[in-house]
Amino acid sequence: MWVTLLVVISLLHLGSQLAAPGHMVSDVTQVLLMPMLGGLVLASTRSPRSTIVVLTLVAVFFSWLGDSLPRMLDGDASFLTMVGCFLVAQVSYVVLLCRWWRYSVIRHPVWLAPYLVVLGILVVLCAPSAGVLLVPVVVYGLALVLMAVLSTGMGLRGGLGGGIFFVSDSLIAVRSFTDLDLVAQDFWIMLTYILGQYLLVTAILDKGRVAVQAAGPHLTER
Repeated sequence: MWVTLLVVISLLHLGSQLAAPGHMVSDVTQVLLMPMLGGLVLASTRSPRSTIVVLTLVAVFFSWLGDSLPRMLDGDASFLTMVGCFLVAQVSYVVLLCRWWRYSVIRHPVWLAPYLVVLGILVVLCAPSAGVLLVPVVVYGLALVLMAVLSTGMGLRGGLGGGIFFVSDSLIAVRSFTDLDLVAQDFWIMLTYILGQYLLVTAILDKGRVAVQAAGPHLTER
């Protein structure tokens, strides 16, 4: 049910981004996206929930705050609120994903390099216009890259999820601080955001389920 609801709301949202960006439909459906993903997490797990599940729910919750709270504010306050909420989400993901770091590209400098190169290019592009917002943007960018790198420790689906999430936030930075104007930019931002979060969260749930089964039927992964 939750997957169906997430798909329906995602299609409504993406369609509204193409047909009428900024319309009430796009605003309402964006705010509903993360609750549907959170519902999927809750429906896929049982109480008492493991640390893996709790941290996933924290990340999804603060992602929802990042989608919602900035709408109540203006200017720099709105942007900083969004960055702050998503920074907490990224830190939650990082803490969670650290348990699989040995299987990630962090141990392979050649594979790690593309993430750092993309971050460097984004900083160079955004720095001239970011002003006082440059520091929080760089801090968030580092947390985002670390999340994307560690997500590769979960295999192909997790690595794709983290990487696509990275692409989504990179597009937000380009939109906010450069003059580059991509065709249907908001559509691509939201498509990569939804897909990245879904792949990342479902990969985490699968990893957590395997860990619990390996530990035994009466043990919870911590």
